[in-house]
Amino acid sequence: MNGTHEGGCQCGALRYRIEAPLQDIAHCHCSICRCSSGGILTTWVTVPRQAFHWLRGTPRAFASSASCTRYFCGDCGAHLALFTQLSPDTLDVTVATLDEPEQAPANRHIWVDSRLPWLTVDPQLPQEREES
Repeated sequence: MNGTHEGGCQCGALRYRIEAPLQDIAHCHCSICRCSSGGILTTWVTVPRQAFHWLRGTPRAFASSASCTRYFCGDCGAHLALFTQLSPDTLDVTVATLDEPEQAPANRHIWVDSRLPWLTVDPQLPQEREES
């Protein structure tokens, strides 16, 4: 999906804009994403850091590991973004918080070794044991 994309949290306190194509979109099955989101997986789009801009509000930050900081709404708790020092030029944004998430289908599964055993995944998408 090319162009400009916007999204935000459930309560509207945080809004963001992405000025880049949405290309690298992955369903993450790691246990940290499950605990952070309360879901059985989290779908992320990875974008250049310089293409992401907060339009409204200031997110709360949580260091979920030694290399990762997650950004969420301090009011409604929505999980919006993740920065990892392992990829300092990019930012991961939760697809579910996009205004039009249906325009950003995943193109791979990551951390499938952590996948819940009862969850069936789309066999047509590539699966990575961790993340390459």
